[in-house]
Amino acid sequence: MGIRLAALTFVVCFATGAAADEVCRDDTLWLRGDFGTARFSVSIADDAEERARGLMFVETMPTSNGMLFVYDVARPVAFWMKNTLIPLDILFADDTGTVIRVHENAIPGDLTGLPSGGPAQYVLEINGGLARQMGIGPGAQMRHPSIDEPAWPC
Repeated sequence: MGIRLAALTFVVCFATGAAADEVCRDDTLWLRGDFGTARFSVSIADDAEERARGLMFVETMPTSNGMLFVYDVARPVAFWMKNTLIPLDILFADDTGTVIRVHENAIPGDLTGLPSGGPAQYVLEINGGLARQMGIGPGAQMRHPSIDEPAWPC
């Protein structure tokens, strides 16, 4: 109940009149789909070292936060949960920022590879269980300045 209530507090409708510069910022990622629209405060992992560390050793994460992994080109990728202390939902997106696969509730510390299921250029990690609670799945679109040719432009 607490996570669902917190999740609903950051589901935002664009009818609020947010300016374009508020919508497309490096520290903010937007998702839209059948569920509506959601905003996450994100950290960016866009080089090999940052991607390798990811959210390792993070003990807690606010509901509306996440990490966006950015690759130079779309390619099959796989994630694991080595040294990760909290369950995560992992959203793999193609070169347009369209979600192609969601791994729900990845198990902390598990070394099993979690594959993208196809070429992915962007990966969003959020708190485990949140994607299901919000209804986020394949076909959802990301909006972020790092997405070069987005399905949902800034």
